[in-house]
Amino acid sequence: MAPDQALAAAQTADRTDLDLTTTAGKLADLKRRVAEVANAGSERAVEKQHARGKKTARERIEMLLDEGSFIEMDKYARHRSNQFGQEAKRPYGDGVVTGYGTVDGRQVAIFAQDFTVFGGSLGEVFGEKIVKVMDFAMKIGCPVIGLNDSGGARIQEGVVSLGLYGEIFRRNVHASGVIPQISLIMGPCAGGAVYSPAITDFTVMVDKTSHMFITGPDVIKTVTGEDVGFEELGGAQAHNTRSGVAHYMGSDEQDAVDYVKALLSYLPSNNLETPPAYGEGEADLSVTDDDLWLDTAIPDSPNVPYDMKHIVEHVVDDGEFLEVQPLFAPNIITGFARVDGMSVGVVANQPMQFAGCLDIDASEKAARFVRTCDCFNVPVLTFVDVPGFLPGTSQEWDGIIRRGAKLIYAYAEATVPKITVITRKAYGGAYDVMGSKHLGADINLAWPTGQIAVMGAQGAVNILFRKELAATAAEGGDVEAHRSQLIHHYEETLANPYIAAERGYIDTVISPSNTRMNVTRALRALRNKRESLPPKKHGNIPL
Repeated sequence: MAPDQALAAAQTADRTDLDLTTTAGKLADLKRRVAEVANAGSERAVEKQHARGKKTARERIEMLLDEGSFIEMDKYARHRSNQFGQEAKRPYGDGVVTGYGTVDGRQVAIFAQDFTVFGGSLGEVFGEKIVKVMDFAMKIGCPVIGLNDSGGARIQEGVVSLGLYGEIFRRNVHASGVIPQISLIMGPCAGGAVYSPAITDFTVMVDKTSHMFITGPDVIKTVTGEDVGFEELGGAQAHNTRSGVAHYMGSDEQDAVDYVKALLSYLPSNNLETPPAYGEGEADLSVTDDDLWLDTAIPDSPNVPYDMKHIVEHVVDDGEFLEVQPLFAPNIITGFARVDGMSVGVVANQPMQFAGCLDIDASEKAARFVRTCDCFNVPVLTFVDVPGFLPGTSQEWDGIIRRGAKLIYAYAEATVPKITVITRKAYGGAYDVMGSKHLGADINLAWPTGQIAVMGAQGAVNILFRKELAATAAEGGDVEAHRSQLIHHYEETLANPYIAAERGYIDTVISPSNTRMNVTRALRALRNKRESLPPKKHGNIPL
């Protein structure tokens, strides 16, 4: 007799031994059922899960939630299918564990797909359990966290599985912008199942064990002839560096869970609340050695790069910065931090990558992040050093006009407090896009190293003084010396922050060492900001 059959036989024997006409017998029956719920997956399936370096659904819940806080829902739910031998296999839970608990004392709802039961495949009851816990999260206004580890739709149950996927997608959309939704991809997530994580606010994957794709390697090879492996096609590395589907790649499951806990600490429970604050109003605004470092951070030459992350870390509380999508579009930085104990979303150009130019990926990455911050009442703090949009035929043909416009839309639509600091370059249309006063920023600051102009000095001189430089060359003069003189004149007269400040586009020009103080005071002043957009059903963002 197989081990699973032996277990079933023993459970049947246990039931017949109980006297269910007595209270003691009924309590014993409950105890037996509770044990059956906790061990729904076979011992062999659990061993295989561990051998892959993966935890079980319940082990993952224990990692994420505060100890002893988990309350399970629908633990006795079982599928109703009687096709293809399913009637003989009806484990409690149906392959997904759902319920609610706390993370750092704050309420969350959770579902964890159990790969040890039916390969975590989604059937009718499985889907109904997820739908129910999502509805519960919306009702009480708390984040919902999905731990995905599934083989996809349960084929034996047919179209009903597809129907439940659709029900989940609809709830993802309705919950969007109302409660934070976070997806942890802990194993396979294939086919239509991938669209639920894609709609959620944050998707976290685990290196080497997570995979997401619409069609797998075998189908791709059959249809297109391409030979590609699971990891190359849809592994954590691919979706964190190439597609931008994921927001973080955990080195292991514990790292991924820790990242989710950190994310939650910056977000409110729902859109009607403000993010949690720690020590709000207690910041010492006197200039420190860390502040003074900023006065030497910008190189004398505008063509020498520097690491914008160091700038951010010297402005935010304790230098702590939780980056979002650190491996995707590295020419722009997005992430969460605190200033004066208040949660802020940081968007910053990165001169170390493509000189900080905006391209398609950077525009979409930043636009998505700004909109997420706006959904959940997180102020946006922008650091600007951008020479423009990345030139090239691939950018133009792939839609930089339409896709770059998303960032304009995101900043102009956001009604949360918006503070912008121009550290160096702010050229052309990219100046407008990066949280400018013209798009509704509340406080715009600039360092004296700021260069706000239609274009860089060298390009401007080559256009404005083309004939004059040509005449110098024809006369045998020193063209480069003449060009340098003209560049210096252009920088003094146009490529500086003071022209913009004269017109009110910049509220004030500050010493870099005073940035933390100015940002803190601005956030305090904007704490009770209220702004409404014109009444509408919804805007038509250029998707």
